Amino acid sequence: MSENVIYSINGPVVKVKDTVDFSMLEMAYVGKKKLMGEVISIDREFTTIQVYESTTGLKPGEPVYPTGSPISVTLGPGILRNIFDGVERPLKTIAEASGAFIPTGSNVDPLDKEKKWDVTIKVNVGDILSEGMIYAVIPETDLIEHRLMVPPKMHGEVLEVKKDGQYRLHDTIVKLKTPEGGIEELSLCQRWPIKQARPVKERLPISIPLVSGQRIVDTLFPIAKGGTAAVPGGFGTGKTMMQHQLAKWCDADIIIYIGCGERGNEMTQVLEEFTELIDPKSQRPLTDRTVLIANTSNMPVAAREASVYTGLTLAEYYRDMGYHVAIMADSTSRWAEALREISGRLEEMPAEEGFPAYLPSRISQFYERAGYMKNLNDSEGSVSIIGAVSPQGADFSEPVTQNTKRFVRCFWALDKALAYARHYAAVNWTQSYSEYVGDLTKWYNKNVSPRFLRDRQQIMALLGEEAKLMEIVKLIGSDVLPDDQKLIIEISRVIRVGFLQQNAFHKDDTYVPLQKQLRMMDIILHLYKRSKEVIASGKSIQYLIQSGLYEKVIKIKYDVSNDHLEKLEDYFTMIDETIAGL
Repeated sequence: MSENVIYSINGPVVKVKDTVDFSMLEMAYVGKKKLMGEVISIDREFTTIQVYESTTGLKPGEPVYPTGSPISVTLGPGILRNIFDGVERPLKTIAEASGAFIPTGSNVDPLDKEKKWDVTIKVNVGDILSEGMIYAVIPETDLIEHRLMVPPKMHGEVLEVKKDGQYRLHDTIVKLKTPEGGIEELSLCQRWPIKQARPVKERLPISIPLVSGQRIVDTLFPIAKGGTAAVPGGFGTGKTMMQHQLAKWCDADIIIYIGCGERGNEMTQVLEEFTELIDPKSQRPLTDRTVLIANTSNMPVAAREASVYTGLTLAEYYRDMGYHVAIMADSTSRWAEALREISGRLEEMPAEEGFPAYLPSRISQFYERAGYMKNLNDSEGSVSIIGAVSPQGADFSEPVTQNTKRFVRCFWALDKALAYARHYAAVNWTQSYSEYVGDLTKWYNKNVSPRFLRDRQQIMALLGEEAKLMEIVKLIGSDVLPDDQKLIIEISRVIRVGFLQQNAFHKDDTYVPLQKQLRMMDIILHLYKRSKEVIASGKSIQYLIQSGLYEKVIKIKYDVSNDHLEKLEDYFTMIDETIAGL
């Protein structure tokens, strides 16, 4: 029996008195049930451990066991299609063994040890391998090839190689002789500490957009591969819906969805939807390239902090193979609340609104792990992070939103008024911004058209004009405005309803290719230009409204399907003919 025993228990925080057996951020097993925990503070008298499971029934005097290593995750084939909790325990396996609730101290292997995988070896005896090099590949799902890489800080000469065939997770398939003369065995998996970023060769400049098919994102506020975005919004503004749309349609190879402190029924909905969804590019189930980390609000608070880092580590592992990974973190506010609760139990000095003083540094450490990287094996990959923020009462001046804003370069502010008016995505175009437009200019000019960002500029200018005019309209009504200003309000309505509002349940409108987005902007701006000419010639705007042109242009999104974009050309002729008739 270990001489380290529990001295006091305060929720998920456990203290051990008079011991020198533990090191900072080490994983420890607490109590007779061996609950998983992490050392978070050490002083002369006490060692403090936060426990990632429920401490109900734990008593002072029970043993605490050090492990000598930090909290780590197992990385290997079998991660995709899986659903884990915050500390990488597979929920399906636990459910089969013990029903709907996770028993405390359940020590389940993260990945199936007995399953056999088809392994193709890529190295020969005598090859010199360095860190990050690929020594074997496995078809993990129909969409993703799993590439086994030499773990960081390991290199040497290949001594022994198994034949291609079926192997289990812990079977040795390659033996390396290190320069010091030691022997290293390479199996199908490796371990990695979750709080430590995986090493890369270099950070590359960001220059490729993460195309999502959502017009307000791709056109007005684009995010880049390897970029960071925040989606703040009050209750019911559609944060989760927006992340579902991005997970479903964005052109990342792998999606990691972290449900951090979300309601259980909301996570159930995510799990059910994701299992039914078909990947639009391959016509295979979307789960073939998805990992779900479910850490619902009724699970232990401390594990929320771990869930975010677990998701990041899995993302970096697939990035090292040369994939583009997108992380949906829903929501970082619940993670910050977990930090606040633990901080309160540690009796630390609170900062703004009771959050710990280190909240900004934790948020920045999280978003800093995104990026477009050149990996150790010279492949290129990226991790993009899209974090939802749930400010109480939709107050964007609270600490989590404000600190997130400091560290992300793309901000999609969701608006209650738009959501209640059934305008989805409810992104408020006056409060949102993206700092990636400059970085992506070259890509848009080359791959879409130099007109794309020019059109975007004009559309943003019109929406800005409309916002100013609406202030006047609120005070004295729209009748007093001259016709050219009434035209700006009309065209802005076409932009809002016909372009920015998108129907996730319509087969053509749920995902819109960039070429269609460009032609839609061209048509709206052509309509504006011709309408201005009509008004300049002395005609009333009423003629234009009665002609039904504006309504026809609004309906383009439904009337022209994505595989018949040539039909968009007819709209230019229709606009010119209708206006000539006036």
